[in-house]
Amino acid sequence: MRTALAPNPAISPATDPAMTTTEPAAASQMPGRATAPAYVSIEGVGKSYGSRHGAVHALAGIDLEVREGEFLSILGPSGCGKSTLLKCIGGLERVTKGSLAVRGQPLSGPPAKAGMVFQRDVLLDWRTILDNVLITAEFLGQSREALKPRALQLLQRFGLSGFENRHPWELSGGMRQRASICRALLCDPELLLMDEPFGALDAMTRDDLNLELARIWQDTRKTVVFVTHGIAEAIFLSDRVVMMDRNPGRIVEVMEIDLPRPRTLAMRETPEFGRYVAHIRHLFAGLGILKEG
Repeated sequence: MRTALAPNPAISPATDPAMTTTEPAAASQMPGRATAPAYVSIEGVGKSYGSRHGAVHALAGIDLEVREGEFLSILGPSGCGKSTLLKCIGGLERVTKGSLAVRGQPLSGPPAKAGMVFQRDVLLDWRTILDNVLITAEFLGQSREALKPRALQLLQRFGLSGFENRHPWELSGGMRQRASICRALLCDPELLLMDEPFGALDAMTRDDLNLELARIWQDTRKTVVFVTHGIAEAIFLSDRVVMMDRNPGRIVEVMEIDLPRPRTLAMRETPEFGRYVAHIRHLFAGLGILKEG
């Protein structure tokens, strides 16, 4: 889906072969990474809520395929339905129009082998950090003892070794969010859904977690759908970035990110990275979401 905005020749993908935008419905037809099969298929999805003043349309006409093993970010302003779309993929919200399938099977509830990280860590203050991570095993009816070594390994990877027996209220916000990511990864999900997990963190902690998340994806090639407000964050982490507008929430463009991996923070200072940022900013400026200049 291409935006109807007139392109800016200085930053348009048409003048820069390193940047490509794609129609969501045609994603599986593109070469290279695009040949990966669809893990999540979204067709004509709409989501509405009832209110005293009539229906509120949160999403309309969403067509998108999430490829198996890709890192896809959903980017847009507050109120554009990013989190609502993620909750629909996670089976936490039911769509009111269209269809949504995971591995070709219509979605009727939370998909199997999926993990979710929310905007807030939602840790239980009366449980230790280790017990908070192991709660996933309890929910899924798996053995806590069998998964304890993996929980400890994850905590070590995310810099929480030595804090296993602390309680959430004893940790910083960044440390709590690291624990919530460990919890989501405990049972090795195939699909990882992340709803602005780093939005409330300071810039340095956010950079650190971006790097660790990128490394985990590089190692495991999980299918990741990541919601964010951050343009640079979306570009840094993603294979593709989905850009949304609001009233109602809809996709205006899907952009391939053709940057080498593994990625470093220094890459954000390169001209190639800057062209992606400029293109996205220009698109959102044309929609009245951002100001240029």
